[in-house]
Amino acid sequence: MSDLNTRRQFLSRFSFAAVIGFAAFCLGVASFGQSAKALVEIDITQGQIEPMPVALPSFAADGGDPKLAEEMTGVIAADLKRSGLFRPLDPASFIQGNMSVNTTPRFGDWRTIGAQALLSGSVVKQSDGRLRAEFRLWDVFASEQMLGQQFYTTADNWRRLAHIIADAVYERLTGEKGYFDTRIVFIDETGPKNARVKRLAIMDQDGANVRYLTQGQNLVLTPRFSPKSQEITYMSYEGTDPSVFLLNIETGQREIVGNFPGMTFAPRFSPDGQQVIMSLQQGANANLFTMDLRSRRTTRLTNSTAIDTSPSFSPDGQRVVFESDRGGTQQLYVMNADGSNAQRISFGPGRYSTPVWSPRGDLIAFTKQHQGRFMIGVMSPEGKGERVLTEGYHNEGPAWSPNGRVLLFFRDTPGENGGPQVWTVDLTGYNEQRVVTPAFASDPSWSPLID
Repeated sequence: MSDLNTRRQFLSRFSFAAVIGFAAFCLGVASFGQSAKALVEIDITQGQIEPMPVALPSFAADGGDPKLAEEMTGVIAADLKRSGLFRPLDPASFIQGNMSVNTTPRFGDWRTIGAQALLSGSVVKQSDGRLRAEFRLWDVFASEQMLGQQFYTTADNWRRLAHIIADAVYERLTGEKGYFDTRIVFIDETGPKNARVKRLAIMDQDGANVRYLTQGQNLVLTPRFSPKSQEITYMSYEGTDPSVFLLNIETGQREIVGNFPGMTFAPRFSPDGQQVIMSLQQGANANLFTMDLRSRRTTRLTNSTAIDTSPSFSPDGQRVVFESDRGGTQQLYVMNADGSNAQRISFGPGRYSTPVWSPRGDLIAFTKQHQGRFMIGVMSPEGKGERVLTEGYHNEGPAWSPNGRVLLFFRDTPGENGGPQVWTVDLTGYNEQRVVTPAFASDPSWSPLID
């Protein structure tokens, strides 16, 4: 609970402020914006992208803690590198040393080593115990400043501050929101393969700050973040039947959505966070239902003799994608949010499952099985332009980053001692990386940006 209290204090006290004397600096961002952007930017709509070389000298400690300043710079560099869009340069190549946030760089020195962008900054612990961090992002080619900000926060939230700075750099250089100041909820799995203990867990998007939300007494499955808040829905077997729960990550408050006869599958929030959509088994078939979280009123969307499951709303809330075997094999269908006009959209060879709509609305991610291969792919909501991003041993369960540019998924490792691991892959399919967790991990879901 102390961690939750710390987070609430951080959210209420965290502030963005102009640096004293930075009025001209902030105006400079506006006046330099057009020329700088014309020289230094990344078009992330391309296929394979050549990472931009960026220089990140260690933030100055200004008489404070140099180890903290170095670690904070390292987190920023790791975020940018992991995106696949940026290539932090080796600090051993830097010509200009002892960079100060208030000193204009010697741009020729940075051009010589191939840097296109330069991030300078400082972090210092104030007398009241808070951290004050400030940074400037420079266009090395244009010899101009692109961005500058200052932040205050409590000292124990320095990692989150680093993620927020990385997001600011990402957004300035790509024109799109970043995704580093986010969290991932997942199922932590320990013990032998035939008797796994499964706990609900949460971590920062880079794998740091792992925290357990349940202790493993009851089986937990399919955690899903609300797209609007730091709240999750998940299934738990705490009796003879599975129940669907809501959990507020910040307060720790948990409430039951409902106990349902038979099996309940894949609960997921609506875009406004006011409903949960899920699959309920009734006899040999399963159909889709929504529940209003305020009135607890349930509405049936499908009425078939097949298995309809894994529903996911479009970001505008007007449509739903789901998987169904109503045509004989597992395929993907899109229907209106009231259950009308269901249309099949997957027609390639193999079986399709676990569809999830991109927060951008332009793509649907899915799992595909064909000839013993497990693939994570995307297609348009009309079923066009199918692309496989990655394949491997039992890939499953894609989940989108809040900016719709990266996918989480989990992959089993074979063998008696094998188990699931969390991975990410971007929309190019070239940047695939593992998110390291303390034990085996499955069924990840990405939070929205933290407020």
